[in-house]
Amino acid sequence: MIIHRPSYMQKLISGMGSDQVKVVTGIRRCGKSFLVFNLFKDYLLKRGIPKTNVIEMAFDRFSNRRYRDTETFYFHVTEELGKTSGKRYVLLDEVQLLDSFPEVLMDLIAMPDVDVYVTGSNARLLSKDVVTEFRGRGQEIAMAPLSFSEFMSAYGGDKRDGYAEYATYGGLPAVLSKKMTQEKADYLSSLYDVLYIRDIVERNGIRDTGNLEELIDVLSSAIGSLVNPSKISATFRSEKDTTIAPETVDRYLSHLEDAFLVSRAKRYDLKGRRYIGTPFKLYFSDLGLRNARMNFRQMEGSHIMENVIYNELRGRGFGVDVGVVPTGVRGKDGKVCRTQLEVDFVCDKGSKRYYVQSTLAMPTPEKREEEERPLLRIDDGFKKVIITKEGFEPHYDEHGVLTMNVYDFLLDANSLDF
Repeated sequence: MIIHRPSYMQKLISGMGSDQVKVVTGIRRCGKSFLVFNLFKDYLLKRGIPKTNVIEMAFDRFSNRRYRDTETFYFHVTEELGKTSGKRYVLLDEVQLLDSFPEVLMDLIAMPDVDVYVTGSNARLLSKDVVTEFRGRGQEIAMAPLSFSEFMSAYGGDKRDGYAEYATYGGLPAVLSKKMTQEKADYLSSLYDVLYIRDIVERNGIRDTGNLEELIDVLSSAIGSLVNPSKISATFRSEKDTTIAPETVDRYLSHLEDAFLVSRAKRYDLKGRRYIGTPFKLYFSDLGLRNARMNFRQMEGSHIMENVIYNELRGRGFGVDVGVVPTGVRGKDGKVCRTQLEVDFVCDKGSKRYYVQSTLAMPTPEKREEEERPLLRIDDGFKKVIITKEGFEPHYDEHGVLTMNVYDFLLDANSLDF
């Protein structure tokens, strides 16, 4: 089964010929290697690039282990480059296994007519510091699991059935090839235990794996909820009879973020135009992994849909925050009490901004008023959107608020501009 990833392919293609290392990052098993070594390589060959001008190396293969030595690999790759002329493309997988890999890559891109593309899975490569690692000569292409539209391109069924499958088992490409539900569940559970947790533990030298796994369980139960490291620390002390400092909680959260398992959405005061440090929200990059961690329990529809929408917005290139709208509410005694209303997502890209609310349904005028209230308290002209699970074709109401269902939102990359 071949699942085309057009948005990522376009980024690779647009980077051709630049003097930067193209670095594909993302959660493990999201399809980085297939993107570079299958889809992109096929693109090069179909454009007439000779096969000899595409030089590949997968450092994680046992047969290639000798090339992990810097001198051995450098001699090999320069020898191969010397056999060809014209534009050459060097594709490297799991490049972190190569000793002194930043220095080697910097040398390669300094050569004439050499274009370098790499994927990898270690702390230095799967981090927020890719550009720094390559001294300003790295172009990061952050890859996510399948979007819903990519998922549906291979699913082949009804969009509502597809959404139920996607929201349960996530968007890791290999899951789509598995037919039985137990097979999907076993695969996801095994990945979490054998691959992701072990990776984080080994990469960061964590000795107390029990606290890390307990933290993952706590976070898995809290998607769409506010997270505060100090409160989590207090919960560990009072309910789990163990001590973990708030600083350790925050450090573990950063490790999970660096591995692209979770993403942090900060709170933004829309009146004061400033960020609020804590609490914040966390969303999982793949819901299948989150659900497997919870043994497919706690499948609360509104929080699951909120996570799906967050991932889609991030995949479209938006910076996504949680909006806070300070306001006053007059009580029955006539006194005004200060309170805060929440906008699920404040989405920024360039000069564009959208305010997005997520709700399963708005069956009554009162529920619609509840969802619109924070949006209508924002005194600017940016577009305001409510996304529901069912029931609405895209339409505007008298307040200028756009309402659409989640299927229309997910399946049309330009849906917010309806």
